[in-house]
Amino acid sequence: MNTAAKRAPGATDLAPLDVERVRRDFPILSREIAGHPLAYLDNAASSQRPQSVIDAEAHYYSEIHANVHRGVHTLSQLATEAYEGARDKVRTFINAASVREIVFVRGTTEAINLVAQSFARPRLAPGDEILITWLEHHSNIVPWQLLAEQTGAKLRVVPINQAGEVEIPAFESMLSPRTRLVAVAHVSNALGTVVPVRRIIAAAHARSIPVLLDGAQAVPHMRVDVRELDCDFYAFSGHKMFAPTGIGVLYGRKELLEAMPPWQGGGDMILKVSFAGTTFNELPHKFEAGTPNIAGTVGLGAAIDYLEALGLDRIGAYEHSLLAYATDALKTVPGLRLIGTAADKASVLSFVLDGIHAHDIGTILDSEGIAIRTGHHCAMPVMDFFGVPATARASLAFYNTRAEIDRLVAALAKAREVFG
Repeated sequence: MNTAAKRAPGATDLAPLDVERVRRDFPILSREIAGHPLAYLDNAASSQRPQSVIDAEAHYYSEIHANVHRGVHTLSQLATEAYEGARDKVRTFINAASVREIVFVRGTTEAINLVAQSFARPRLAPGDEILITWLEHHSNIVPWQLLAEQTGAKLRVVPINQAGEVEIPAFESMLSPRTRLVAVAHVSNALGTVVPVRRIIAAAHARSIPVLLDGAQAVPHMRVDVRELDCDFYAFSGHKMFAPTGIGVLYGRKELLEAMPPWQGGGDMILKVSFAGTTFNELPHKFEAGTPNIAGTVGLGAAIDYLEALGLDRIGAYEHSLLAYATDALKTVPGLRLIGTAADKASVLSFVLDGIHAHDIGTILDSEGIAIRTGHHCAMPVMDFFGVPATARASLAFYNTRAEIDRLVAALAKAREVFG
Protein backbone atom coordinates (compact mmCIF):
# COMPACT_ATOMS: atom_id res chain seq x y z
CA MET A 1 0.00 0.00 0.00
CA ASN A 2 1.32 3.44 -0.87
CA THR A 3 2.21 5.42 2.24
CA ALA A 4 0.45 8.35 0.64
CA ALA A 5 -2.74 6.76 1.96
CA LYS A 6 -1.40 6.13 5.46
CA ARG A 7 -1.59 8.41 8.45
CA ALA A 8 1.66 9.87 9.65
CA PRO A 9 3.02 8.29 12.84
CA GLY A 10 1.28 9.75 15.88
CA ALA A 11 -1.22 11.63 13.71
CA THR A 12 -4.17 10.57 15.85
CA ASP A 13 -2.66 12.42 18.80
CA LEU A 14 -2.27 15.74 16.99
CA ALA A 15 -4.57 18.72 16.81
CA PRO A 16 -5.35 19.34 13.12
CA LEU A 17 -3.47 22.08 11.31
CA ASP A 18 -5.55 25.22 10.73
CA VAL A 19 -4.53 25.59 7.09
CA GLU A 20 -6.59 28.68 6.36
CA ARG A 21 -4.93 30.49 9.26
CA VAL A 22 -1.53 29.25 8.14
CA ARG A 23 -2.13 30.53 4.62
CA ARG A 24 -2.65 34.04 5.96
CA ASP A 25 0.96 33.94 7.19
CA PHE A 26 2.22 33.80 3.58
CA PRO A 27 1.62 37.09 1.73
CA ILE A 28 2.31 35.69 -1.73
CA LEU A 29 -0.53 33.17 -1.46
CA SER A 30 -3.06 36.00 -1.68
CA ARG A 31 -1.95 37.15 -5.12
CA GLU A 32 -3.45 36.25 -8.49
CA ILE A 33 -1.81 34.81 -11.59
CA ALA A 34 -3.54 35.28 -14.96
CA GLY A 35 -6.68 36.38 -13.15
CA HIS A 36 -6.82 33.29 -10.92
CA PRO A 37 -5.84 32.80 -7.27
CA LEU A 38 -2.32 31.45 -7.06
CA ALA A 39 -2.08 27.72 -6.37
CA TYR A 40 1.61 27.26 -5.63
CA LEU A 41 2.50 23.59 -6.12
CA ASP A 42 6.24 23.94 -6.74
CA ASN A 43 7.53 23.59 -3.19
CA ALA A 44 10.21 21.01 -3.99
CA ALA A 45 11.92 23.67 -6.10
CA SER A 46 11.56 26.44 -3.53
CA SER A 47 8.98 27.09 -0.83
CA GLN A 48 7.34 30.40 0.00
CA ARG A 49 8.16 32.55 3.04
CA PRO A 50 5.92 33.41 5.97
CA GLN A 51 5.68 37.06 7.01
CA SER A 52 7.71 36.32 10.14
CA VAL A 53 10.72 35.34 8.01
CA ILE A 54 10.32 38.40 5.81
CA ASP A 55 10.07 40.58 8.92
CA ALA A 56 13.17 39.00 10.47
CA GLU A 57 15.26 39.85 7.43
CA ALA A 58 13.81 43.35 7.24
CA HIS A 59 14.51 43.91 10.94
CA TYR A 60 18.09 42.82 10.49
CA TYR A 61 18.66 45.25 7.62
CA SER A 62 16.77 48.15 9.18
CA GLU A 63 17.91 47.80 12.79
CA ILE A 64 21.09 45.78 13.36
CA HIS A 65 23.02 45.34 10.11
CA ALA A 66 26.78 45.11 10.59
CA ASN A 67 29.46 42.52 9.95
CA VAL A 68 29.71 39.69 12.46
CA HIS A 69 32.54 38.50 14.72
CA ARG A 70 34.73 41.50 13.93
CA GLY A 71 33.43 44.60 15.64
CA VAL A 72 33.22 45.81 19.24
CA HIS A 73 30.48 48.31 18.45
CA THR A 74 26.85 47.69 19.34
CA LEU A 75 25.53 46.83 15.89
CA SER A 76 28.25 44.26 15.28
CA GLN A 77 27.54 42.66 18.62
CA LEU A 78 23.79 42.51 17.90
CA ALA A 79 24.36 41.08 14.43
CA THR A 80 26.70 38.45 15.82
CA GLU A 81 24.19 37.48 18.50
CA ALA A 82 21.47 37.06 15.87
CA TYR A 83 23.76 35.11 13.54
CA GLU A 84 25.07 32.74 16.19
CA GLY A 85 21.62 32.49 17.73
CA ALA A 86 20.39 31.08 14.43
CA ARG A 87 23.18 28.51 14.51
CA ASP A 88 21.98 27.29 17.88
CA LYS A 89 18.41 27.07 16.53
CA VAL A 90 19.70 24.85 13.72
CA ARG A 91 21.57 22.70 16.23
CA THR A 92 18.41 22.16 18.24
CA PHE A 93 16.27 21.68 15.13
CA ILE A 94 18.30 18.69 13.89
CA ASN A 95 19.52 17.62 17.35
CA ALA A 96 23.23 18.02 16.67
CA ALA A 97 25.51 17.58 19.66
CA SER A 98 27.19 20.99 19.35
CA VAL A 99 26.98 24.27 17.44
CA ARG A 100 30.51 23.46 16.30
CA GLU A 101 28.95 20.80 14.07
CA ILE A 102 26.79 23.36 12.23
CA VAL A 103 28.47 24.99 9.22
CA PHE A 104 26.62 27.69 7.31
CA VAL A 105 26.91 27.41 3.52
CA ARG A 106 24.98 28.76 0.53
CA GLY A 107 22.86 25.63 0.22
CA THR A 108 22.86 21.86 -0.16
CA THR A 109 24.99 22.03 -3.29
CA GLU A 110 27.81 23.90 -1.58
CA ALA A 111 27.61 21.60 1.44
CA ILE A 112 28.10 18.51 -0.73
CA ASN A 113 30.97 20.13 -2.63
CA LEU A 114 32.61 21.05 0.68
CA VAL A 115 32.50 17.43 1.83
CA ALA A 116 33.74 16.21 -1.54
CA GLN A 117 36.76 18.50 -1.61
CA SER A 118 37.67 18.78 2.06
CA PHE A 119 36.72 15.38 3.46
CA ALA A 120 36.78 12.94 0.57
CA ARG A 121 39.48 14.24 -1.77
CA PRO A 122 42.41 13.85 0.65
CA ARG A 123 41.27 10.32 1.49
CA LEU A 124 40.79 8.93 -2.01
CA ALA A 125 43.26 6.97 -4.11
CA PRO A 126 42.89 5.49 -7.61
CA GLY A 127 40.44 2.60 -7.51
CA ASP A 128 38.62 3.77 -4.40
CA GLU A 129 34.84 3.98 -4.68
CA ILE A 130 32.07 6.48 -3.91
CA LEU A 131 28.59 5.01 -3.76
CA ILE A 132 25.44 6.94 -4.72
CA THR A 133 21.99 5.91 -6.00
CA TRP A 134 20.10 6.34 -9.24
CA LEU A 135 17.71 8.73 -7.47
CA GLU A 136 20.17 11.53 -6.87
CA HIS A 137 19.82 15.20 -7.71
CA HIS A 138 22.60 16.47 -9.98
CA SER A 139 24.10 18.20 -6.94
CA ASN A 140 24.78 14.77 -5.45
CA ILE A 141 26.19 13.38 -8.71
CA VAL A 142 28.40 15.99 -10.34
CA PRO A 143 30.63 16.79 -7.31
CA TRP A 144 31.49 13.09 -7.06
CA GLN A 145 32.14 12.84 -10.80
CA LEU A 146 34.54 15.77 -10.54
CA LEU A 147 36.17 14.14 -7.52
CA ALA A 148 36.56 10.85 -9.36
CA GLU A 149 38.32 12.65 -12.22
CA GLN A 150 40.61 14.41 -9.75
CA THR A 151 41.58 11.33 -7.77
CA GLY A 152 41.13 8.30 -10.03
CA ALA A 153 38.35 7.02 -7.81
CA LYS A 154 35.25 5.31 -9.22
CA LEU A 155 31.65 6.46 -8.89
CA ARG A 156 29.27 3.52 -8.48
CA VAL A 157 25.49 3.85 -8.73
CA VAL A 158 22.94 1.74 -6.84
CA PRO A 159 19.93 0.79 -9.01
CA ILE A 160 16.28 1.60 -8.35
CA ASN A 161 13.12 -0.33 -9.22
CA GLN A 162 10.05 0.64 -11.24
CA ALA A 163 8.41 2.14 -8.16
CA GLY A 164 11.37 4.50 -7.77
CA GLU A 165 12.76 2.75 -4.69
CA VAL A 166 16.42 2.07 -4.00
CA GLU A 167 17.33 -1.61 -4.35
CA ILE A 168 18.71 -2.13 -0.87
CA PRO A 169 20.04 -5.68 -1.44
CA ALA A 170 21.98 -4.33 -4.43
CA PHE A 171 23.29 -1.48 -2.28
CA GLU A 172 24.51 -3.87 0.37
CA SER A 173 26.21 -6.08 -2.22
CA MET A 174 27.94 -3.06 -3.79
CA LEU A 175 29.64 -2.04 -0.55
CA SER A 176 33.23 -3.15 -0.85
CA PRO A 177 36.62 -2.78 0.85
CA ARG A 178 37.28 0.08 -1.60
CA THR A 179 34.12 2.03 -0.70
CA ARG A 180 35.22 5.27 0.97
CA LEU A 181 31.93 7.20 1.14
CA VAL A 182 28.20 6.70 0.65
CA ALA A 183 26.20 9.79 -0.42
CA VAL A 184 22.42 9.46 -0.81
CA ALA A 185 19.28 11.57 -0.80
CA HIS A 186 17.05 11.29 2.24
CA VAL A 187 14.05 12.07 0.02
CA SER A 188 14.06 12.13 -3.80
CA ASN A 189 13.30 15.56 -5.24
CA ALA A 190 12.06 14.08 -8.53
CA LEU A 191 9.80 11.31 -7.18
CA GLY A 192 9.24 11.94 -3.48
CA THR A 193 10.66 8.54 -2.51
CA VAL A 194 11.66 8.39 1.15
CA VAL A 195 14.89 6.41 1.11
CA PRO A 196 15.46 3.88 3.94
CA VAL A 197 18.51 5.78 5.14
CA ARG A 198 18.74 4.09 8.53
CA ARG A 199 19.30 0.74 6.84
CA ILE A 200 21.81 2.33 4.47
CA ILE A 201 23.72 3.98 7.31
CA ALA A 202 23.76 0.80 9.40
CA ALA A 203 25.11 -1.27 6.49
CA ALA A 204 27.78 1.32 5.68
CA HIS A 205 28.84 1.83 9.28
CA ALA A 206 29.17 -1.93 9.76
CA ARG A 207 32.06 -1.57 7.31
CA SER A 208 33.29 1.75 8.82
CA ILE A 209 32.15 3.70 5.75
CA PRO A 210 30.96 7.29 6.39
CA VAL A 211 27.59 8.45 5.03
CA LEU A 212 26.43 11.83 3.74
CA LEU A 213 22.71 12.50 3.45
CA ASP A 214 21.23 15.09 1.09
CA GLY A 215 18.36 16.29 3.26
CA ALA A 216 17.09 19.17 1.11
CA GLN A 217 13.70 17.51 0.53
CA ALA A 218 13.40 15.92 3.97
CA VAL A 219 13.91 18.75 6.45
CA PRO A 220 10.77 20.73 5.43
CA HIS A 221 8.49 17.71 5.80
CA MET A 222 9.65 15.52 8.67
CA ARG A 223 11.51 15.60 11.95
CA VAL A 224 15.22 15.03 11.32
CA ASP A 225 17.45 13.93 14.19
CA VAL A 226 21.03 13.55 13.00
CA ARG A 227 22.11 11.69 16.12
CA GLU A 228 19.26 9.21 15.86
CA LEU A 229 19.99 8.75 12.15
CA ASP A 230 23.67 8.32 13.05
CA CYS A 231 24.78 9.94 9.78
CA ASP A 232 28.20 11.50 9.41
CA PHE A 233 27.17 14.49 7.28
CA TYR A 234 23.74 16.02 6.62
CA ALA A 235 23.15 18.83 4.09
CA PHE A 236 20.10 21.01 3.52
CA SER A 237 18.97 24.35 2.07
CA GLY A 238 17.03 27.18 3.66
CA HIS A 239 14.96 28.11 0.63
CA LYS A 240 13.17 24.75 0.55
CA MET A 241 12.17 25.10 4.22
CA PHE A 242 10.47 28.53 4.07
CA ALA A 243 13.72 30.46 4.69
CA PRO A 244 15.63 32.84 2.40
CA THR A 245 17.67 31.78 -0.62
CA GLY A 246 21.44 31.60 -0.44
CA ILE A 247 21.66 30.00 2.99
CA GLY A 248 22.08 26.36 3.89
CA VAL A 249 23.60 24.03 6.45
CA LEU A 250 26.20 21.32 6.55
CA TYR A 251 26.06 19.19 9.67
CA GLY A 252 29.18 17.12 10.26
CA ARG A 253 30.44 15.06 13.13
CA LYS A 254 32.82 17.21 15.14
CA GLU A 255 35.71 14.77 14.93
CA LEU A 256 35.40 14.59 11.14
CA LEU A 257 35.17 18.36 10.68
CA GLU A 258 38.17 18.90 12.93
CA ALA A 259 40.27 16.55 10.81
CA MET A 260 39.26 18.21 7.53
CA PRO A 261 41.32 21.01 5.96
CA PRO A 262 39.59 24.29 5.10
CA TRP A 263 37.93 24.39 1.70
CA GLN A 264 38.12 28.14 1.09
CA GLY A 265 40.48 30.74 2.47
CA GLY A 266 39.77 34.29 3.59
CA GLY A 267 38.39 36.38 6.37
CA ASP A 268 36.77 34.79 9.43
CA MET A 269 38.25 31.33 8.85
CA ILE A 270 41.62 32.40 10.26
CA LEU A 271 43.06 33.23 13.66
CA LYS A 272 46.46 34.49 12.54
CA VAL A 273 48.02 35.21 9.15
CA SER A 274 51.63 35.86 8.25
CA PHE A 275 53.56 35.30 5.06
CA ALA A 276 55.13 32.32 6.77
CA GLY A 277 51.79 30.62 7.29
CA THR A 278 48.25 30.80 8.66
CA THR A 279 46.58 29.50 11.80
CA PHE A 280 42.99 28.52 11.06
CA ASN A 281 39.98 29.36 13.17
CA GLU A 282 38.15 26.81 15.30
CA LEU A 283 34.98 25.02 14.21
CA PRO A 284 32.68 25.89 12.60
CA HIS A 285 34.31 29.12 11.43
CA LYS A 286 37.14 27.23 9.74
CA PHE A 287 34.69 26.50 6.92
CA GLU A 288 33.01 29.92 6.73
CA ALA A 289 35.41 32.10 4.77
CA GLY A 290 34.40 35.69 4.06
CA THR A 291 31.40 37.74 5.09
CA PRO A 292 28.49 35.30 5.45
CA ASN A 293 24.87 35.64 4.41
CA ILE A 294 23.94 37.18 7.75
CA ALA A 295 20.42 38.25 6.79
CA GLY A 296 19.70 34.85 5.27
CA THR A 297 20.93 33.15 8.42
CA VAL A 298 18.68 35.30 10.57
CA GLY A 299 15.81 34.42 8.24
CA LEU A 300 16.67 30.73 8.56
CA GLY A 301 16.43 31.03 12.33
CA ALA A 302 12.99 32.66 11.95
CA ALA A 303 11.86 29.87 9.62
CA ILE A 304 12.89 27.28 12.20
CA ASP A 305 10.89 29.17 14.85
CA TYR A 306 7.89 29.11 12.52
CA LEU A 307 8.16 25.39 11.77
CA GLU A 308 8.63 24.52 15.42
CA ALA A 309 5.57 26.58 16.37
CA LEU A 310 3.45 24.67 13.85
CA GLY A 311 5.03 21.35 14.80
CA LEU A 312 6.80 19.01 12.37
CA ASP A 313 4.51 16.15 13.38
CA ARG A 314 1.39 18.18 12.60
CA ILE A 315 2.93 19.28 9.30
CA GLY A 316 3.75 15.68 8.41
CA ALA A 317 0.28 14.43 9.29
CA TYR A 318 -1.42 17.09 7.17
CA GLU A 319 0.90 16.63 4.21
CA HIS A 320 0.43 12.85 4.28
CA SER A 321 -3.34 13.30 4.10
CA LEU A 322 -3.02 15.85 1.30
CA LEU A 323 -0.68 13.55 -0.64
CA ALA A 324 -3.19 10.71 -0.32
CA TYR A 325 -5.96 12.95 -1.61
CA ALA A 326 -3.85 14.23 -4.49
CA THR A 327 -2.68 10.73 -5.44
CA ASP A 328 -6.26 9.47 -5.66
CA ALA A 329 -7.39 12.59 -7.54
CA LEU A 330 -4.67 12.35 -10.18
CA LYS A 331 -5.49 8.68 -10.79
CA THR A 332 -8.89 9.81 -12.10
CA VAL A 333 -7.31 11.80 -14.95
CA PRO A 334 -7.46 9.76 -18.19
CA GLY A 335 -4.05 9.15 -19.73
CA LEU A 336 -2.13 10.25 -16.64
CA ARG A 337 0.68 8.04 -15.32
CA LEU A 338 2.37 8.66 -12.00
CA ILE A 339 6.15 8.34 -12.12
CA GLY A 340 7.39 7.17 -8.74
CA THR A 341 5.02 5.02 -6.70
CA ALA A 342 7.24 4.10 -3.77
CA ALA A 343 5.65 2.56 -0.70
CA ASP A 344 7.05 5.43 1.37
CA LYS A 345 6.71 8.88 -0.16
CA ALA A 346 6.90 12.53 0.76
CA SER A 347 4.54 15.07 -0.82
CA VAL A 348 5.80 14.98 -4.43
CA LEU A 349 3.75 13.81 -7.42
CA SER A 350 5.57 13.42 -10.72
CA PHE A 351 3.47 12.45 -13.72
CA VAL A 352 3.17 12.33 -17.49
CA LEU A 353 0.04 12.82 -19.56
CA ASP A 354 -0.37 10.87 -22.80
CA GLY A 355 0.32 12.94 -25.89
CA ILE A 356 1.20 16.17 -24.04
CA HIS A 357 4.73 17.33 -23.28
CA ALA A 358 5.37 18.28 -19.67
CA HIS A 359 6.23 21.86 -20.63
CA ASP A 360 2.88 22.26 -22.39
CA ILE A 361 1.14 20.96 -19.27
CA GLY A 362 2.97 23.56 -17.22
CA THR A 363 1.99 26.35 -19.60
CA ILE A 364 -1.70 25.44 -19.52
CA LEU A 365 -1.67 25.16 -15.73
CA ASP A 366 0.05 28.52 -15.40
CA SER A 367 -2.76 30.11 -17.38
CA GLU A 368 -5.08 28.80 -14.65
CA GLY A 369 -2.92 30.26 -11.87
CA ILE A 370 -1.36 26.90 -10.94
CA ALA A 371 2.41 26.76 -10.48
CA ILE A 372 4.07 23.37 -10.94
CA ARG A 373 7.54 22.36 -12.11
CA THR A 374 8.16 20.69 -15.48
CA GLY A 375 11.34 19.19 -16.84
CA HIS A 376 13.97 16.78 -15.56
CA HIS A 377 14.11 18.36 -12.06
CA CYS A 378 17.92 18.22 -12.01
CA ALA A 379 17.61 14.42 -12.01
CA MET A 380 18.24 13.40 -15.62
CA PRO A 381 19.23 9.82 -14.75
CA VAL A 382 15.80 9.34 -13.14
CA MET A 383 14.12 10.49 -16.35
CA ASP A 384 16.35 8.16 -18.38
CA PHE A 385 15.46 5.23 -16.11
CA PHE A 386 11.73 5.73 -16.65
CA GLY A 387 12.17 6.47 -20.36
CA VAL A 388 10.61 9.91 -20.29
CA PRO A 389 12.15 13.24 -21.36
CA ALA A 390 10.49 15.12 -18.52
CA THR A 391 7.68 14.98 -15.99
CA ALA A 392 5.22 17.44 -14.57
CA ARG A 393 5.74 17.68 -10.82
CA ALA A 394 3.30 18.94 -8.24
CA SER A 395 5.01 19.24 -4.87
CA LEU A 396 2.96 20.05 -1.80
CA ALA A 397 3.48 21.97 1.42
CA PHE A 398 1.38 22.43 4.54
CA TYR A 399 -0.23 25.59 3.12
CA ASN A 400 -1.70 23.76 0.13
CA THR A 401 -5.31 22.62 0.13
CA ARG A 402 -7.61 20.00 -1.34
CA ALA A 403 -9.31 22.78 -3.29
CA GLU A 404 -5.99 23.47 -5.03
CA ILE A 405 -5.69 19.79 -5.90
CA ASP A 406 -9.20 19.92 -7.40
CA ARG A 407 -8.12 22.92 -9.49
CA LEU A 408 -5.07 20.98 -10.65
CA VAL A 409 -7.22 18.08 -11.82
CA ALA A 410 -9.63 20.43 -13.60
CA ALA A 411 -6.74 22.22 -15.33
CA LEU A 412 -5.29 18.91 -16.48
CA ALA A 413 -8.68 18.11 -18.05
CA LYS A 414 -8.44 21.47 -19.86
CA ALA A 415 -4.96 20.55 -21.09
CA ARG A 416 -6.34 17.33 -22.54
CA GLU A 417 -9.04 19.31 -24.33
CA VAL A 418 -6.55 21.80 -25.76
CA PHE A 419 -4.24 19.10 -27.06
CA GLY A 420 -6.98 16.73 -28.16
